[in-house]
Amino acid sequence: MAYPMTDDAGDRVYYVISDLHIGGDEQLGQVDFLDELLDFLERLETTDEDAELIINGDAFGLWEFTEIEGLEKFDVLVEKYPALFEQFHATGESIPITLQPGNHDHELAAYDEYVERLAEYNVDLVRSESITRSVGDRTIWFEHGHQRDLNNRIEDFGNPHATPMGYFYNTHVTSRAGQLSDRGRYNWLKDVQAVTPTERMPRWLVSKYFYREMNPFLRYAAVPFLLLFNASVVLAMLAGLDLAGVWTMPVETADAFLDRFGLAGAAVHLLLTINAVIVGLLLLVGIPVYFLLRDVRETVDRFGIAETDLTVDPEAPYERAAREVFADHPDTAVFCYGHTHRPSMREVEDRLVVNTGTWLKRLHRRDVVTGHLPPVFYPSYQLCVVRIEANPEGVAVEFEEIEKSSPTATELTLTERLLTLGRAPDPELPDRAVVEEAVDESALERSSERSDAVS
Repeated sequence: MAYPMTDDAGDRVYYVISDLHIGGDEQLGQVDFLDELLDFLERLETTDEDAELIINGDAFGLWEFTEIEGLEKFDVLVEKYPALFEQFHATGESIPITLQPGNHDHELAAYDEYVERLAEYNVDLVRSESITRSVGDRTIWFEHGHQRDLNNRIEDFGNPHATPMGYFYNTHVTSRAGQLSDRGRYNWLKDVQAVTPTERMPRWLVSKYFYREMNPFLRYAAVPFLLLFNASVVLAMLAGLDLAGVWTMPVETADAFLDRFGLAGAAVHLLLTINAVIVGLLLLVGIPVYFLLRDVRETVDRFGIAETDLTVDPEAPYERAAREVFADHPDTAVFCYGHTHRPSMREVEDRLVVNTGTWLKRLHRRDVVTGHLPPVFYPSYQLCVVRIEANPEGVAVEFEEIEKSSPTATELTLTERLLTLGRAPDPELPDRAVVEEAVDESALERSSERSDAVS
């Protein structure tokens, strides 16, 4: 395929996306952003720029296919998403489309046939851990980022039998969730891919059980108790002091106040009494259990086995990697990665470290405004494209947001929204930034020498 080229390849504009995770068992095969992706690709098909689209890893969810093997997965993708592959072909007629593997689609690096099959749709598969591109007089470094993640690092890149820890999590947890999701009261389990880090999984499951799966009568019976938990602790203590005859004034005052409201006051009194009794029982059991658990925790800490490296810092490993790349390749202006699903841009040593985010749904944990109810996980989309180009200022990097309506109204119950009133997330993409042209120190020295000679 021949593409229009400028005299200077560094004048090309690069559009970068990553972490689409298209495909997977059953409910994981649902692509909520397919229309937006097709519109974006169609726009690139008609652009008059000298542009290139780079898909920076995890375009496909090949790990999430557990019932088929090898190239059969690609056949299923083509069969299930014909419009997408047709648009790849059309866009690829106009501009280059480069795809490099991530961890979820590492199999792309393992079989030669994938290169040929993707080429049929004008997608250039580069089976490498990283690629570079020229931008002006500088360079962009692209990598997916999973090689910096100990749980997903593939030591023998390109080995079809590579199975890091993340592989087992996805084949046994994520894929199973896709198979079971439509059995719930609401089809929510498929969003397991959006839960990051994975240590939040237990809290997310508790949250969705409480707000979505729990019998409504049980939930609405539990809500007043959990909302009034803190107040009930105080009431239980005051009731104990009253029974012991130590301090009776608070209980007597409260009883006299509620008596003024007749039947309504009696109902409130009954509710508070039940809460206080339950909390009192919990305190009787909880105090010794607390001291027991604290002693166990201190014992575990003494042996140093409480530490875990399951959670991967979403920034530190990539900042270190960027510093290494900048040191080894001083012409590199931008270190661009994905993998962590968190769109970001930060300056490191006068260069930029950019994360391209994800097109999957994102979940934002929010604690309730009061009481001891489970947290609420707000869903949102931050579909974005990173645009990188050279201009007179230097190398410009900006995030372009692809608009998609918020799923909050349909995916959160009224209870969840009321309990987190005023705490809804408002995620924003990073502002445009520029890596200024590097100063040619030798040229400055020569200029200074000429000035000295003239004077």
